Amino acid sequence: MKRAFLLIPLLLLSVALSSFDYYKPLPKTTPAPQSIPSPLEIGSALKQALQQGTAKSADQLSAVNGFFGNAAVKILFPPEAKKVEQTLRGMGLNKLCDNVILSLNRAAEGAAQDAKPIFIDAIKKMTLQDVTGILMGQPDAATQYFKKTTTTALAAKFKPVIQVSLNKSGATKYYAQAAGEYNKLPFVKHLNPDIADYATQKTIDGLFIEIAQEELKIRQGLPAARSTPLMQKVFAFADSKKN
Repeated sequence: MKRAFLLIPLLLLSVALSSFDYYKPLPKTTPAPQSIPSPLEIGSALKQALQQGTAKSADQLSAVNGFFGNAAVKILFPPEAKKVEQTLRGMGLNKLCDNVILSLNRAAEGAAQDAKPIFIDAIKKMTLQDVTGILMGQPDAATQYFKKTTTTALAAKFKPVIQVSLNKSGATKYYAQAAGEYNKLPFVKHLNPDIADYATQKTIDGLFIEIAQEELKIRQGLPAARSTPLMQKVFAFADSKKN
């Protein structure tokens, strides 16, 4: 009797183990195919991304210390005036040199916001070929497009604004003072006291640096950068084609 009683658990165990043959892992499912965006979706998503990137760049740079507090775009003395700065600082005129740099950056910050309508106009004029080339192009393809299509308009728009900002911020006065002090020295090549062209170009350069950073964030797939479902769909599709 005891022997039969001991055999019952062993019998149950063997039945249980044999049942494992029926629990085989499920076959792996094939992921759903990538949804292919239409040309209209591609154009809309890219324009959303570019409007977002350019607006954010202009907003950041037009804020107080947008240029002055950003080492990547901060405007310093022109290269041809570096010797001027060194000489003036050597004469104890540090405050004058500091005023020149601060006022140049304040002028750029005052003008940066005026870039928005110029970028929006360039975005509106994009062709399907432009859009496709940017989406599937190099990491800075959009930035290069803006350089090609907006630099002339930006310079024409910025220079009078920069000039007003230079006057308002004191850059015109301070740079003229710096140039005047330097030009008094014997045997030096006189420095042109007009700095509007230089400040205008450096403002434009700063905008493109900032736009390139925003473009890279979108291409890298940072969630905050791909801020709409359409942008997420289109750039995910572009990612799949590049990988």
